[in-house]
Amino acid sequence: MDKLPIPVVVREVGLRDGLQSLATVMPTARKLEWLRAAHAAGQREIEVGSFVPAKLLPQLADTAEVLACASTLPGLLASVLVPNLKGAQQAIACGADAVVVPVSASRAHSLANVRKTPEEAVAEFARIRAARDASRSKMILEGAISTAFGCTIQGRVAPGEVMRLMQALLDAGADRVSLADTVGYADPASVRRLFEKALAIAGPRLCGGHFHDTRGLALANVFAALELGINRFDASLGGIGGCPYAPGASGNVASEDLAFMLESMGIATGIDLSALLALRARLAGWLEGETLHGALWRAGLPKTFVPAA
Repeated sequence: MDKLPIPVVVREVGLRDGLQSLATVMPTARKLEWLRAAHAAGQREIEVGSFVPAKLLPQLADTAEVLACASTLPGLLASVLVPNLKGAQQAIACGADAVVVPVSASRAHSLANVRKTPEEAVAEFARIRAARDASRSKMILEGAISTAFGCTIQGRVAPGEVMRLMQALLDAGADRVSLADTVGYADPASVRRLFEKALAIAGPRLCGGHFHDTRGLALANVFAALELGINRFDASLGGIGGCPYAPGASGNVASEDLAFMLESMGIATGIDLSALLALRARLAGWLEGETLHGALWRAGLPKTFVPAA
């Protein structure tokens, strides 16, 4: 237990990954309400949207407005996902603190998701780095390797291919890299094996993990990465989300469940769980008819619960 990282960052991705696959298009005013409430609950890293064509993802068409609100919240690191140089240029112009650029380790998923091979996606990342540097922006560039544990389109993804792409992203100028279990194929043993390999390549630039709870293993997978010292994990309020271009990619690990596990273990997250549960209840009302996930909301906090100091 003494070797586990403290504190741990729970990066909220519900406003992007959570909403992008839902039929419901949440009004901008509601998104801003969610953003402010999440910040008030102690969340300090939030992925607020994605700069993609509105015709592809109308759920995220107001990303610039949400990002503008995020920039007014003290201490918040606001990130956006961008698939290409054009999106990154919008992020730079709008003052994003960080961008997450997905690069799929599955060739089939890469073509379906961004219409590029993995090699072309890495080349695009290098162009994004050049544009960031030319603008003198301090925006953090994160290369996120998706389908790192397998793909519903392609099937097996070789660990060697994941590591090859990670090295390519580092060589292309990534400030940090992360691994994503996009379709919930990972288990704790495979998480340990792949993150150990990644740490040997990226060291401290390996910044986190993104786990989907498709088969109920997300929290166990987080713990496996925690034991290796990983201290940043993506999560989505109510466990909503998934990639529209990855069949079977159901929801993310629920933010409230992840924060509860960590705080119960004495690992500080800075999150007020009562406030986060109250926000989840509001989210359920805003997304009436949509399916939310997670376990903590059903039972509530135990009477014996003591948050981490």
